[in-house]
Amino acid sequence: MGSPAGVTGRRYDPDVALSVPVSLSPSAVSAFKSCGLAFRFSYVDRLPEPPSIPASRGTLVHAALERLMLHPPPARTPETARAELDRAHDELAEHPEFAGLGLGPDERAAFHAEAAELLDRYFELEDPACVTPIGLEVKLQAEIGGVVVRGIIDRLELDADGELVVTDYKTGSVPSERVEQQRLAGVHFYSALCERVIGRRPARVQLLYLSKPEAIIARPTDRSTSGLERRTAAVYEAVRQACYREDFRPSPGPLCNWCAFKPYCPSFGGDPGQAVELRVAAAEAEAIAAGAPPLFTTSELSPA
Repeated sequence: MGSPAGVTGRRYDPDVALSVPVSLSPSAVSAFKSCGLAFRFSYVDRLPEPPSIPASRGTLVHAALERLMLHPPPARTPETARAELDRAHDELAEHPEFAGLGLGPDERAAFHAEAAELLDRYFELEDPACVTPIGLEVKLQAEIGGVVVRGIIDRLELDADGELVVTDYKTGSVPSERVEQQRLAGVHFYSALCERVIGRRPARVQLLYLSKPEAIIARPTDRSTSGLERRTAAVYEAVRQACYREDFRPSPGPLCNWCAFKPYCPSFGGDPGQAVELRVAAAEAEAIAAGAPPLFTTSELSPA
């Protein structure tokens, strides 16, 4: 398998015990702030995570929504969305992210039904016929706070006034008000990337939570952008220092129950050194993935 989505390459520094990532993604920044050890496993050691039903279901729904937006506005109906979901399900069935789930017939049917329910709820949030997308699964990269940041925008569009809007689909649970701003941090990254790469700041960034459904919307400002730069620089320096000291500490909490690395976490009696066994599974998955279809088709932009 390749590098995790949040990191590209690593920088060798003879004064640092571990190689420092040369770039970060919004998800990588969030991961480091949530749990240092999980960040190390994913973004420094680059250990693979086994496929999970929630993540794979989210991938499938994202694929269906991406394909829906490729249709002319009048054809963006629930029936078209369901057809695209079925098509994506069939095309991705042999991909390791899905085949690795090992689902039986009844489990596959339930998996597909849950994805379809999320897709139906999308239509309660907005009318896709009124959306003017100018980019789907857009890959952006630029320097923010002294580090290269990479991200993939689910949907970049123009509103009725011709202003940019960043939309991110979410298939997980809606966050509490206490952590709402943390979730919005990711789309604020996308806003900053748009400003640097395209030269325009989006008028708004929005998270569309399909599980409830509910939309969380924010409007980027000079203050939010400058604050993001300072926080990103601070996080990257903290990552560098953690690599220097080889000191990535676990942060136990409710999310540990969904962490693929929990069996190797010392907070739960695990041995971090045994996590390298995941590399064997990665090699096997890489061999399978060599002939598998890509999960998404993306466009890529970087500063000129």
